[in-house]
Amino acid sequence: MPLSAEDLLSVVRNYFRPDKDFNYRLESSPEHERFSKRWEQALERMDQWRALLRDIGRALPDFDIGNITATCDSCFRCATYPKNIIRPISSSSAVVGCLSILAPVYTVYGVQTTYRYTDKGREWTDKVFLYSLPAEMQARASIIARGIEAAFGAEALPREIAETRIPLIVEPQEPPDTTLFHALFISEPEKVP
Repeated sequence: MPLSAEDLLSVVRNYFRPDKDFNYRLESSPEHERFSKRWEQALERMDQWRALLRDIGRALPDFDIGNITATCDSCFRCATYPKNIIRPISSSSAVVGCLSILAPVYTVYGVQTTYRYTDKGREWTDKVFLYSLPAEMQARASIIARGIEAAFGAEALPREIAETRIPLIVEPQEPPDTTLFHALFISEPEKVP
């Protein structure tokens, strides 16, 4: 049975606060303690995650795949990048797969980075495609999605639920801008190594 926005809000309230009462304190908040415990449990599945990345790599031989999981976020995360990029590059793309550690949901999104070279060095801009990916990213996204579903039994988080605003702080996101996407996956999706 699919989870509702209310169900997911109830889950993420266990891990995030609506205030900054514990900022600059020596002790962690109860929510942060639960989040850390959740990651301890999730890391027991890291071998399963790595096996999935190997499978995705075999399915996408023209792309490099990286494990970009960070335990400050709420998900296992991977990204695929085109191989054999001609330098200097003017743009690059990454398709990112996220498997939440807080609920049995996942998402796949894209990031397009455009580079500009100036007398000050290289500058770039990122464009994030959370829900409608460009055509050149769709095949990769489909392979990642099918892999996560098969390996972990997770369901894709529907856009309308992902965009639900929540009254919690997921650094650096704060209400009214915080969404379930931020709490279940990552608060800064544009940050892709």
